[in-house]
Order: sequence, then C-alpha cells, then structure tokens
Amino acid sequence: MIKKNKIPTILGILLLLTGVFAGVILLRNNQIFKIGASPTITPKDVRVGSLSDSSATISWVTEDQTINFISYGTTPNVGTIVNETEDDNKYSTHSITVTGLNPESAYYFKINSNGTTFDNSGVPWQFTTGKVLSINPISIPVSGSVINSSGEPSKRAIVYTTVNGYIISTITSEAGTFVIQLGSTRTQDLSSYAQIEQDKTLLEIAATTEEGEIASAKVFPQSANPIPPLIAGQDQDFRNLPPVIDGQNPDVNLNLPEGSTIESKLNVNEEIPTVSGGVTLESVTEGEIVTSDKPEFFGEGPKGTDIIITVHSEETITGSTTIKSGGSWNWSPPTNLSEGAHTVTVSWIDALGITRTLTRSFIVQAGELPSFVSTPSATPTGSPTPTPKSTPSPSPVVTPSLTPKPTSVPTGTPAALPESGSLIPTVLLFMMGMSVIMFSLYIWKVSENKT
Repeated sequence: MIKKNKIPTILGILLLLTGVFAGVILLRNNQIFKIGASPTITPKDVRVGSLSDSSATISWVTEDQTINFISYGTTPNVGTIVNETEDDNKYSTHSITVTGLNPESAYYFKINSNGTTFDNSGVPWQFTTGKVLSINPISIPVSGSVINSSGEPSKRAIVYTTVNGYIISTITSEAGTFVIQLGSTRTQDLSSYAQIEQDKTLLEIAATTEEGEIASAKVFPQSANPIPPLIAGQDQDFRNLPPVIDGQNPDVNLNLPEGSTIESKLNVNEEIPTVSGGVTLESVTEGEIVTSDKPEFFGEGPKGTDIIITVHSEETITGSTTIKSGGSWNWSPPTNLSEGAHTVTVSWIDALGITRTLTRSFIVQAGELPSFVSTPSATPTGSPTPTPKSTPSPSPVVTPSLTPKPTSVPTGTPAALPESGSLIPTVLLFMMGMSVIMFSLYIWKVSENKT
C-alpha cells in the first residue's frame, strides 16, 4: 500500500516545484504577454542632424505625447542616458542634443518612449562624428517661423535644413521661431566645412509640427534671414525672393499717421534733415563667437533714448533700457542662452520719429555646457552607462526603420508603468501559478494522508 502511494507523492512534489518555478519566472518576466508596444508611442522619422566632431542632435516624433530619453554609447550595449527634459512634460516632437563626444568615433543609441525601449529593427541606431575643424569665421544665419493654417505659431516644431546632403536640425521656440547658423555646415562626409554660395546654394527646409503636419520650403541663403513664415501643410518656393538687407544695416520703418499717403514733398532747395549720432551696438560684431551664455550687450547713442533689445534664441527674450546721460547703454538677458546661433535686434525711434532697427547674429560657445539641449533618422531602445571612443567611419550613417523594435526596459533606468491592459495577463499568470501550487499541495496532502 505504501509502495503504491509513492508515485502520487513524488508527482505532487514535482508539481509543487514546477508551480513554484513557474510562478517565479512569470513574476520576473511580467512583460511576456506584452507582444508589442503601442504604435502611438513608437518613435518615427528618427534622424541624426547637426553632426560635428563633438555633438549630434537626435530627433523623432510620436503620435502620442510621451516622456522620452535616449541611451547611447560607443558599443551596441549603449549605456549613457540623456533625458529629453528635466521635468515630466510630454511632447509628440522630440529633440535631444548630445555633446562631449569624441571626434571620428562611432556611436550607438536607443530611444525609450514612455518606458518602452526601441531600437532599429533589432540593432541600435548609429552615427559617426567628424574630424576636428577650426572654428569657421563665416557666419550665415537663417531665421524664420512656423505657423499653422490659421496663422498661429507652431511651438516645438522640428525644423530640418538640408544643405547638399548635410542636415541641420533645431526646434522652434514657444513663439514658433527658429535660428540656425549655416557657418557650421559641413560636407556630407564631415571632413570640411561646406562652401556656401549666397545666391546658388539651395536650402531645403522642412518642419514637422506637434500636430504631425509638414511645412516645407526652398530658398537661397541670401533671402533666408528671415524667410517668410513656413505654413503647415504647404510646400513653398522662395527661390525668387530678393536678397535680404545685411543685418548690420538698419531697417527703416516710417510711422505714418493713419489715413496718410506716401508722396514726395521734397523741394530741391530744401536740405534733407539728418540725425547725428544714432544708436550703436558695440559688444558684438556680425557672426562673432561669444564665450558666455549670458552675454552683456552695450553701445552708445543719444541720451534719454528708449531702446528695445530682442534676442532670438530657443525662446524670444525681450528687454528695454534707456540710454544714460553719458550716452551709453547696456543690457543682459535675464536667462542663460543655449549654445548655438542667435540674433540680437536693437530698435529705437530717432529724433525724426523713424523707427530704426539694428540686427547682429552671434554664436554662443560657452565652454562646459550641459550634456543636452532641449531645442534636430534612426530607431529606438535604451540602457545606462557609457564610455565614448570608437572606430572612425568615413561618413555618418543613419538608417531609418519603418518598424522600430521594442525591447525590455533596462535595469536601473526610469521606466513608466506598462501600457494599459498589460497588467491583466500578468495577474492571470500569477493566479495560474498559485493555482498550480495549491493543487500540488492538495495532491501531496492527500497522498500523505493515504500513506
């Protein structure tokens, strides 16, 4: 009798161990039934732009507004994490600039979107940095704005400017404006600066809005500071626009009374009135590179003149001051400026009632800046801990994937909760595992009682 009951006893123990093992495995791998990530959080149109010897800007879009970070490194294991923002804000257009990279080195990266890591169909996205070049003294600013069909500004639109295959990317400010610097444009293999001809080099500009609309335009550099507004849903051609007046030459805007008409009343015997001593901007020359992210602007002019200073950065910053009795003025922006190209405009009304403006472009290169800047194809995944250094590659290679592949969230990385509904199979699996354990215990108990 005892001999007959040994088999169910052994069977019960085996079932018990199987149940315990299955329960542990199922709990540790609670993503097993999460077949794929929601397409609304999947990174799309992944691109790498603004490649230099030490930095790159990675951008992409998602259907839903999501929290994102990238994980990059010099090996496919990636490791170093860079968050898109320092808060929990969610966006559908995404841009992360990674700095502090090594020249002529290959880098890999993955994208984490709402807690799910994506890569490029099973492998990380990849790009290669360029060789070290001396700072290009040539400054060619391009500026403009992106609006929707109703004329409202499109904030956080990703703007791509392609010059002979080289992509420069940035993101619009809250006012829908953007500024880029063509002086940093490289050849497609990144070996040297590109030769820009003001009236011949074609700029192909495209912007993707948060609503998923596309605005595009073609323009020559001589007419691109600023270009007319890019309108979402339209393909515009500005190649026939006349050259824009040099930013160092003041523009003139006559404040005429309402209802008045413009006609010449100049008598040849009359002397044309002139105004001596206009307002000057002496702290920055056109295209100058400044080493402070909070530069001081100053100049001279007629005492008592009220001036307005506007800096076009990631966000438009405006301030005002009055020229002192000594004939000098100075002003600094209240917040730090991001690294890259900017423009500053000084406007005032002279003694004749004419509004005058003076605009200069400059570049901020302020030493040790943060490792990312929230302001330009690839596919997503994530992990932490990096060490830059790699084998150089002749040209940047970024292969976009039509179907990004999600992978599990790396240990130690900030992960969001599983997608809605993914907890149900986990709970069911846990209950099944517990049922197997309880049934095994019951069989074992019965066999013991019979014994």
